[in-house]
Amino acid sequence: MPVQPSRNQSSSAIETPVRRKRADARHNRTRLLRAAREAYALNGTDVPSSTIARRAGVGAATLYRHFPTRDSLIAAAFSEQLGQCVASLDEALQDDDPWRGLRNVLTKVCTMQAQDRGFSAAFLSQFPDAPDVHRERARAEASLARLVQRAKDTGQLRKDFDPSDVTLLLLANNGVVRQSPEAALAASHRLLAYFLQSCRATDGGPSLPPPAPLRLDDLYGPPHRTD
Repeated sequence: MPVQPSRNQSSSAIETPVRRKRADARHNRTRLLRAAREAYALNGTDVPSSTIARRAGVGAATLYRHFPTRDSLIAAAFSEQLGQCVASLDEALQDDDPWRGLRNVLTKVCTMQAQDRGFSAAFLSQFPDAPDVHRERARAEASLARLVQRAKDTGQLRKDFDPSDVTLLLLANNGVVRQSPEAALAASHRLLAYFLQSCRATDGGPSLPPPAPLRLDDLYGPPHRTD
């Protein structure tokens, strides 16, 4: 009578290809995210998904299996950088010197913008299918508002500064990333230095116009219509 395979042998024979398939899927996802980050850094987020699939060495079907929409790929590619921004704000709030904390955060974010053409669009875009991105960005805005208020309370930041002024800075800094990487970084550093200098509290200086009603979520949304 032939020996029947044990249940353990049968289970092991099934589990091995399953584990291999899962490992291949993780590997493909990693390759896709690496290819996306590299492509977005060089050319912005308008790079076609098919180009990213070729760069990663996988087929389009594999890409869409991991990232069904273009936005889901962009959100995943930049989630680490968004996390770094939020962590920088958390660190700044722990700093005994609010002005130093604010300066460090703005320096880090502006440098990330200047070094990565895709960062601005990803950071400022809306991702309806990525609730984690919205949650992290909302937390970042709340932390920024607290940091700004602390700097005002210590008399280091001008009283008429508004958190939306940081959005204005990001919009202006976004313009320098169209230059070469070296020129973009130098221009970003100079722009930020001008911005920080103008933000320091001074006695008797002219007041600013009212703040613009800007939020990060507004910047890459549909334009407001007046008709």
